[in-house]
Amino acid sequence: MTDPPIFPQSDCAGAGDAASSQSMPVGDLLRVAEGLLELGLADEALDEIRALPADAHGRREVLELKLAAQMSSGEWNHASETARLLCLQAADEPSFFISAAYCLHETGDTLAARDWLMRGPKTLHGMPVFHYNLACYLWTLGEATRARTHLKRAISMDGSLLEEARQDRDLNGIGPLG
Repeated sequence: MTDPPIFPQSDCAGAGDAASSQSMPVGDLLRVAEGLLELGLADEALDEIRALPADAHGRREVLELKLAAQMSSGEWNHASETARLLCLQAADEPSFFISAAYCLHETGDTLAARDWLMRGPKTLHGMPVFHYNLACYLWTLGEATRARTHLKRAISMDGSLLEEARQDRDLNGIGPLG
């Protein structure tokens, strides 16, 4: 069980001011930002992250929280940069490559999304989400045969993706799925 979020004292519940943020330990500030994010206050969480000391900004746990907040806010360009930094820090972590590719796709750069996903660790190839997302990128890029192959693989690995695929705007027109 995790501790409940700790919010600094301020005039506005849940939002810390710069003076109180600077006197708090980094771990406490991260818990504040995490709590704000859990409450759906991604922009406020990003404000807390920006208030961290400069030497904390490159830490993995800070970048992970920043990425989650940026994705929640729809800041796709910034999120893709943060995710790619995480990929460089932890090249063996498949989720960072999935996030980086997804963010790039959301910016409209589907070719870069496909290429970034393919740069990830080999463990990605055993994950249904890898095949599913690759199918979306390939379909968007006009590579229909490869897209269908990867989508079938994803669905065979995780049957719940069949319904997801039927609803996914990125797979519109791909044809019968099963």
